[in-house]
Amino acid sequence: MNVTLIPIFLLLGAAIGFMAGLLGIGGGFTTVPVLTEVFEREGLAAEHVLPMAIGTSAATVIFTTFSSARAHHARGAVLWPIVRTMSPGLLAGSLIGPQIASALPMAVMAAIFGAFTWFAAVRMLFAKPPKVAGMLPGPAGMFGIGTGIGVAAGMVGTGGAFIAVPFMTRCGIRPHEAVATSAALALPIAVAATLGFIYAGLRKTGLPAYSIGYVYVPALVAITLCSVFVAPLGARVAHAWSGVRLRKAFAIMLLVLGAFMWWKAVRATI
Repeated sequence: MNVTLIPIFLLLGAAIGFMAGLLGIGGGFTTVPVLTEVFEREGLAAEHVLPMAIGTSAATVIFTTFSSARAHHARGAVLWPIVRTMSPGLLAGSLIGPQIASALPMAVMAAIFGAFTWFAAVRMLFAKPPKVAGMLPGPAGMFGIGTGIGVAAGMVGTGGAFIAVPFMTRCGIRPHEAVATSAALALPIAVAATLGFIYAGLRKTGLPAYSIGYVYVPALVAITLCSVFVAPLGARVAHAWSGVRLRKAFAIMLLVLGAFMWWKAVRATI
């Protein structure tokens, strides 16, 4: 392992922890582009770069979402019946997503990640109060929707809140309960996606030392440890900034990161 990478992972963990405290996000959209660049510069084979970055990101999300879900549960905001109903679909989709991601060419996966990042950024920049379209669907519908969210989130190494929260609010769930429930839903997504990326990488050759499948353990440990300590600072800053200012600042950063991933996609095809 290149020990000079540890400070980079620690700084990334600090940024993720700060954003988690500031905006209540898991950090996947931030983690993946940075790890992609690090692994590429370290000479990792092109076909392994994005799966390793996304798998490691998914593993870090386990810890950030667990902390967030526990805090929301303490406030009584998590709607556990929704979590229980959607979890089977989420688990199934989150196991499928990594297999798809690991099989796709880097150019395609980079373009997909860039598209999801821009989608999340546009939603943050132009968010309007959602229109309530109706009630939550039945068990079969919840399983199908959970599977779709799991596949999408599992492919890009996030907790799926950018899909789950709008879905729940359109079904009449109050926004703060939708956010809290989404944090709880992200935990099975992250666990299943991590296991999926571990499985997808177990038979691959040319992976770096200290990796378990497509999860790079040194990055996981450094990012997680630092994010836990810095998250309270982000929470304090959140009370000093306006919500609109926070969303716009983060959305602009996502647009830049999305453009970076699109550039990776174009460069991979040349």
